[in-house]
Amino acid sequence: MTTTTTTGPATPEPHPVHAFNQGVIEEFRANQGKVGGPFEGGRLLLITTTGARSGRPHTNPVGYLPDGDRLLIIASAGGGPHHPAWYHNLLAHPVLTVEDGTFTYEARAEILTGEERDRLYARAAEADPGWAEYQRKTTRTIPVVALTRTDAGPPADGDPAAMLLAVHDAFRRELGIVRSEFAASGPTLAAQLKVNCLTACDGLHFHHTMEDRGLFPAMAQQHPDLTPALDRLREEHETVATLLTTLRTTLDRTDTTPADLLPDIDRLINELEAHLTYEENILLPLLRPTT
Repeated sequence: MTTTTTTGPATPEPHPVHAFNQGVIEEFRANQGKVGGPFEGGRLLLITTTGARSGRPHTNPVGYLPDGDRLLIIASAGGGPHHPAWYHNLLAHPVLTVEDGTFTYEARAEILTGEERDRLYARAAEADPGWAEYQRKTTRTIPVVALTRTDAGPPADGDPAAMLLAVHDAFRRELGIVRSEFAASGPTLAAQLKVNCLTACDGLHFHHTMEDRGLFPAMAQQHPDLTPALDRLREEHETVATLLTTLRTTLDRTDTTPADLLPDIDRLINELEAHLTYEENILLPLLRPTT
């Protein structure tokens, strides 16, 4: 007599793309936005959209391009014949959640059209020919989507020491990417590379301004003995501001090449690293919560 055991239908294997994306998502969240593999050394976000049909949240890793106060994401799908699912989700529900490795925030998506879409896609392709190759591979017009942050800022109840260190590391990472882009580019300065550099510079200037107006006065009030160290940090902010002005001046020249900018970027990175390290040594012990 033969006994047959019924185990029910086999559990389906996860789709390879879904499994890969899930691995990237987990690595991103575990390492404050740093991942390896094909995304290593690049700009990456996690976007969580609302399913156009299901209404359920869906998280995807996407590359992005800085654009001043906005971030640009491109629905390339590797040059495939169909728009990615996240693009259809944004058409139906343009409000999404963005994770940049430092902060998680709400944003609104705008599908760019006409001259603006064409100009920004061309700018991306000038900086990275891979975008041009994706467009050549497909008959669809690959969409460009602008993301604009809609909430007020970082969470008020966050650990201030962890937050400061995360912001510092984000600047280190972004300036490292900018330097790599300039070092790897050809003899002509691509417009997108200029935007990448200026966006990083503007973010750094804003961060230092907020520290001068908010964090440092608060720390001086709580710890009067910090006055000499805070004075030094303010002076270092002025030094960094001077280097940023020099970098912007070089960027504005019509004959500037990427090689022309590398010495300015290196001076900025070296000065900033020394400044960030000193600030962390002084402030992090005082900002960490006591138990």
